[in-house]
Amino acid sequence: MNVDLHIHSTFSDGSLTPQDIIAQARSLKLKAIAITDHDTLDGAMAIMGHDVPDDLHVLSGVEISSNPPEPFETSGSFHILGYGMRRDDPDLNAALQGIRKARNERNPKIITRLIQLGMDITLDEVYDESGGQVVGRPHMARVLIKKGYVSTVKEAFDRFLAKGKPAYVEKHKIDCAQALKVINQAGGIPVLAHPVSLGMGMETLEKLLLTMKRMGLKGLEVYYPDHGPEETRAYGMLAERMGLVMTGGSDFHGSFKSDIRMGSGKGALCVPFRVYQDIMAIIGNTSRCV
Repeated sequence: MNVDLHIHSTFSDGSLTPQDIIAQARSLKLKAIAITDHDTLDGAMAIMGHDVPDDLHVLSGVEISSNPPEPFETSGSFHILGYGMRRDDPDLNAALQGIRKARNERNPKIITRLIQLGMDITLDEVYDESGGQVVGRPHMARVLIKKGYVSTVKEAFDRFLAKGKPAYVEKHKIDCAQALKVINQAGGIPVLAHPVSLGMGMETLEKLLLTMKRMGLKGLEVYYPDHGPEETRAYGMLAERMGLVMTGGSDFHGSFKSDIRMGSGKGALCVPFRVYQDIMAIIGNTSRCV
């Protein structure tokens, strides 16, 4: 019985609606899922508003963009996953709203840079492409495809939108300590996402985890498409040694990352049901939808 606890919907930078995600999870015979949209609980809240099959467990989730604690530095994205939070918690929602406000201020700056690079693109076109949901760079990439500037989403990022490329604008992030605090205060479980993306050796990662555990970290994403068998074992042993719950998921974005499949990642990912059970044992809730 497999689970997938790292899924993005149209409420951030995924191409499937929560309803579509439920349908696909069911067709794949997944036992449990979590929608972990970037900096918003809207996807998690939306999935609770639909009929969920009796054989599918749904866990509320979020993925928060954060900065690593000093003195640590990372070469890739530093994200903190949260699971099982009270979705109406005022402090958590205020923190997420602040990040989304900064994103809304960032989008016009990216569009301006694309225009300066000679592209005919407007923010209204990007909003139309998003279908009225949260706007992100994948939606800009799709507009660029439609206008013939690039052939794929990957090409759009590789040439223009990725970090270090000419249209990139730095994303607003909150402090690690604040992200951990608001998740914990909302009754959730904060988890360090995709450690392989941090570009750290195991010794440095262990020091980072010790620092974050003192701040309230409770888990580590052990199962992930970019983690090879040896890395998965090493992260699992590290989590066990440090008393952190192991989590995992595909980081599914639908057609925006076409090489990643829900439930199986790049083909070999297998997140056991006990991962979901271990999280629920900490949360202490037996409901199918949390």
